[in-house]
Amino acid sequence: MATPLLLPSMMCADFGHLAEEVAALEAAGVDGFHLDVMDGAFVPNYALGLGDVAFICEAASVPCDVHLMIERAADHVQLFADAGAQIIYVHSESDPHIARTLLKIRESGAEPGLAINPGTSLDTVRTLLPLVDHVLVMTVNPGFAGQPYLDFVDEKLERLIALGAEMGFSVVVDGACSPERIATLGSRGADGFVLGTSALFGKDRPYDELVRGLRAAWLGTWHPTPSVSEWLQ
Repeated sequence: MATPLLLPSMMCADFGHLAEEVAALEAAGVDGFHLDVMDGAFVPNYALGLGDVAFICEAASVPCDVHLMIERAADHVQLFADAGAQIIYVHSESDPHIARTLLKIRESGAEPGLAINPGTSLDTVRTLLPLVDHVLVMTVNPGFAGQPYLDFVDEKLERLIALGAEMGFSVVVDGACSPERIATLGSRGADGFVLGTSALFGKDRPYDELVRGLRAAWLGTWHPTPSVSEWLQ
């Protein structure tokens, strides 16, 4: 089993030094960047805009995905593909013609991804899975960093991991991805993890040390020390 992908959520980065953040995270060995776009309507918050996405995609040498938490996502797919997004995630609730939107993402040159909210049942989106290359499983309610992990999502996540192995899509976990959960869910077959304030940002520790710790967590060689325990606070 391959080591799961580690994908920093750039809404948590220091935007006063964004180029330096991108460079430092890449030097630490992250596998890509996760870019959240919020419009204040589909979710009750605002996050990255098109210019932010274009800047990060231009600065990065690793893949960038965009998570569109916006209404009328179909109207904006080509803009974000042109800005450099290699994967575009959309929510079924944001679009009455979501199948058409997923096809539009592929036509734009990006890889289509489906983001699934905690309260969205697998049965609701099961028929869409043949259209996607990636599934983003939200383990917190979308819109804000720093929320607690919602354990009831685990059953749906495990079913999606099994379907992904069968159908050929990747499964990425987004929300409260601590070292322990990366170890547990990575061993169960999750392909990647979005890293926010639970594991990477705001820890006052070098990114390379944190990323090494997350790799070690998955390999089962990570053990908390007094200093690293602060990372989990």
